Amino acid sequence: MDTVLRNKIYAGVLGKIIGVYLGRPVEGWSYKAIQDRFGEVDRYVAGELGIPLIVADDDISGTFGFFRSVADHDFPEQLSSRMVGESWLNYIIEDKTILWWGGLGRSTEHTAYLRLKEGIQSPESGSMKLNGKTLSEQIGAQIFIDAFAMMYPNDPEKASQYVTEAARVSHDGLAVEAAAFLGAMEADAFSVRDIDQLIDRNLRFVTSPYLLKVIDDVRSICSKHPGNWREARKDIDALYGYDKFSGPCHIIPNHAMVLASLLLGGDDFHRSITIASSAAWDTDCNAGNVGCLNGIRLGLEGINEKPFLREEVADRMLVVTADGGSCVTDAVSQSEMILQAIEGKKQDARFSFSFPGSSQGFTACPYVEGGLATISNEKGEGLDIAVSSTQCPAAISTPTFLDFNELAKNFSTIASPTLYEGQEITLKLVCAHEGLLVTPYVLFYSREQQVESLDLQRLQLVKGYQQIVIEVPSLKGMPIFRFGLRIETTQKNDSLVVKSISWSNTPKRFAQEGMMLASIWETRPYWFQSWVGSAKQFAADFLHTYCISHPEKGGVVTIGTQDWTDYRLTTNLLFSLHESAGVVFRSKGLQIHYALKFEGASTLSLVYQNHGNCTLLKEVPFSYEQDTLYNVVVEADGSDLSVWIDGKLTMECSDGSLQCGGAGYIVDEGTMVARDFIIERC
Repeated sequence: MDTVLRNKIYAGVLGKIIGVYLGRPVEGWSYKAIQDRFGEVDRYVAGELGIPLIVADDDISGTFGFFRSVADHDFPEQLSSRMVGESWLNYIIEDKTILWWGGLGRSTEHTAYLRLKEGIQSPESGSMKLNGKTLSEQIGAQIFIDAFAMMYPNDPEKASQYVTEAARVSHDGLAVEAAAFLGAMEADAFSVRDIDQLIDRNLRFVTSPYLLKVIDDVRSICSKHPGNWREARKDIDALYGYDKFSGPCHIIPNHAMVLASLLLGGDDFHRSITIASSAAWDTDCNAGNVGCLNGIRLGLEGINEKPFLREEVADRMLVVTADGGSCVTDAVSQSEMILQAIEGKKQDARFSFSFPGSSQGFTACPYVEGGLATISNEKGEGLDIAVSSTQCPAAISTPTFLDFNELAKNFSTIASPTLYEGQEITLKLVCAHEGLLVTPYVLFYSREQQVESLDLQRLQLVKGYQQIVIEVPSLKGMPIFRFGLRIETTQKNDSLVVKSISWSNTPKRFAQEGMMLASIWETRPYWFQSWVGSAKQFAADFLHTYCISHPEKGGVVTIGTQDWTDYRLTTNLLFSLHESAGVVFRSKGLQIHYALKFEGASTLSLVYQNHGNCTLLKEVPFSYEQDTLYNVVVEADGSDLSVWIDGKLTMECSDGSLQCGGAGYIVDEGTMVARDFIIERC
């Protein structure tokens, strides 16, 4: 794919998150309340409201989380609604992540999820026949579609088809048609700049006379009020306001406002998302869709007209799913996932800085006082760090886990770290002058929940290119939440170009051992919150390390990332009342993993879970007793899988279905206590 199209995909992803973060703080506010407090939402107002800017949001988590269905189903020639529905069950943690959990018959997505959980497959899960017209025509179909559309630049037919399949998991009728129309426009926007032309070219994807009338009315209203979006909104509200429709968040008012923002904003990216964020209704959804389409249409040049839009976001985003190690992410990484679906090539470096202006979360470190450093990336060829102070080192850093000092607890903001003790970090650097000093460091949470800093190595660089590998030492299982570079110079003006930063490997050793609970009054310390999963009760244990309990099948908790490949998992398990329980490894969500299960007090089984399909790889008789601690070791080395119980080789088999993923525990209808969790590279 040529550079222009690649950059437009990145601009679409970036435009999406910028729009969401602009509109997110006023979601649910009335039009009058927004006008009275802010006039127009033409800036990030999160700080004025005392809340963080970068938060978990369903528009972002759903858009990029559900898109993983493409890779999880091996990049199929034709994506089906059923495949996307399977990914819902794999990535959504019930009552916690991604969706608005408003209840059966109230929240469209919650209702669809419950249908899927009952075994009703998509598209029946979102059908009007099953859920009724009102519920099936709310906004949600439109807000999750952008990544599917960007997978097909200049192919609106295919984009519309994929969007339709994805949207039908939870919606039907007008909601699906509106989403398909918008998705087709986004695909067409890679080469068509004029909004009216985009609308005309893609009306063929709309078959509903009513939706065609809505689109026509909006165009007519906007042409009557070309310079006054408030008057246009007034007319749209009179025809298609929330009071004209049933349900909490109908598609029609919001689709109308998306179109109006595009038409009235013209070729001004900032103006278009300002209108969408200021007009009330579903502000983050609408501004996110507008930002994505205009990011594609206007490119990075359009976004760059207001530099603060990028500077404050700095590519950062959270995609909160049951695959915890992929939650803390950025616009470059998500753009590369879309490009992988198109080109079949995976980006090797975690931080490649491969798009103009990209920083992947690197900013002046908020936890380290230092000299001034200017960060830029004009051509997408590396992070250029200019240092002008010889008196005090400059420090930059990027998130690798949640920052609990600023965490907004919406949509259960949960994650696992992306970086662990025992991993090697590879730095590719270009130094302008001899003798520049660079100290990579990590910030982590101590057992007492204090922020601590650890220097990894002090490097004296030579002039020119160099590749350096450093290892993160043991932190006794504590989570790393930022990685940074401290830079010292003796020059009046000096610079360093960071070409890439990687740590795509399994930890040599990562361990949480013994009873780690510091206080019986704090059962969810920071180190413990690096685990993600669906188990209803998961807590730090008073005697051992963890206790896991779940009242039905499928209680899973994991830690780790898709960087973890070949490793040995060691733990000690004590069983209570349960149907089956054990460990999972090479996990990618709730329903993609290997699992070793102790079942019925007499059987040990090794299974491969792939969405709803469970394949028995090996089964042996094994009598075990409740309230007895068993030492369990599971090793995954290439396709070779081995199990030791109390030091005895108990099971061996071969399966190459899964090559990487995190590890943890599983409980079906019962309780299990675990002592120690140790990961060692094979």
